Amino acid sequence: MPQTQSFGARVQQLRQRRGMSREVFGGLVGKSAEWVKAVERGRLLMPRLPMLLRMTEVLQLDELVELTGTHQHLVESVTRSAHDEAVTVADAMHTTTVPALADEPDLVALTGRVDDAWRRWTTLPDQKSAVADLLPDLLLGTRAAVAALDGQPRRHALAELARVYSLAQCYWAWQPAGEYVWLSADRAMAAAQAADDPLAVAVATWYYAEVYRSAGQAERAAGVAVESAGLLDPEAGQEQQARWGMLHLSAALSEAQLGRAGNTWRHWDQAGRAADALGQHYIHPWLRFGRVDVDGWALRLDNRLFRPVDALRRADRYDVAALPSPGRRGARLLDIAEAHRQRAETTAAVHMIGRAHRESPETVRYSLWARQALLEMSEERSSVRRDAKELAAAIGLAG
Repeated sequence: MPQTQSFGARVQQLRQRRGMSREVFGGLVGKSAEWVKAVERGRLLMPRLPMLLRMTEVLQLDELVELTGTHQHLVESVTRSAHDEAVTVADAMHTTTVPALADEPDLVALTGRVDDAWRRWTTLPDQKSAVADLLPDLLLGTRAAVAALDGQPRRHALAELARVYSLAQCYWAWQPAGEYVWLSADRAMAAAQAADDPLAVAVATWYYAEVYRSAGQAERAAGVAVESAGLLDPEAGQEQQARWGMLHLSAALSEAQLGRAGNTWRHWDQAGRAADALGQHYIHPWLRFGRVDVDGWALRLDNRLFRPVDALRRADRYDVAALPSPGRRGARLLDIAEAHRQRAETTAAVHMIGRAHRESPETVRYSLWARQALLEMSEERSSVRRDAKELAAAIGLAG
């Protein structure tokens, strides 16, 4: 676009290029469609840096200059933070050869190692640090097992490899290396399909849909979730029931991003029915799907539909402490914080981010929303401005 083009015209052109309506774009940046229209028509001045960064992320731009026409600035250097072990994990992702195994792989032991890695992810507060030391060996060891086996044992190893790549995707999420998120998701799906295992495909689809949503392709995310759910029979046992429900929850998140409330709650209801069929106290051992989890995701659905009052009413009835995973507890507390932020309730928003940080520091550190919200609230005139600055410093944002 020409450098002389107005900021509002740039926003409109970039939004339309991403195929977003004003309602969808506004919801993703935490503003109304009317606000977007006013910016595009030039009735509002260019917003401050935190909002510009949020808009840049939603529009999938690499540099702020693409949006503003000036002030070249790498987006990821401000909005995201790399984990200390990222280079080591990346090296394992890049390795093209694997060592030949002297003995036949022990699939029971391999499954146990993958289970242990997922147990760390779901039970320890600093999730990325908890699995970073395991991922390189798991990636290489599981690939070696696949190469050494044939027939059904090889398909078993491929299903485990899909789980390892999905865990790698979780590790890479919201770090300044988006290509590894895509690579992990694609390899997980390829391994699951090669295993010819609908259960493995279901999990790979959950994480693939997250990639699509983060890339602004919520329609495609909803489609792959529903398609994969069709491969499962929820009456065929707990594993199929849980993953069928999980995929409908994924579809609900995608529909909410598209602003389609009816479809959102229809899929959420189906996820809830699956959770109820599994029992009120059921929690999947590593996917963490269950009734308490489904109810918690409803907070995010309300936020994506820009209904903060509904989210806060729901939060008043929801027991975050009942979630067995500190990462999930942190994420739900951030959802509550986001609802308060949408209502301009700064004190409550900072308080909830602080609670989330105490539950799971890395959940806050790698949350794009939390980083941007703290940047904004650190500059606002409020009684908790200092608290926001301290939290921002605690997660590695420049003061």
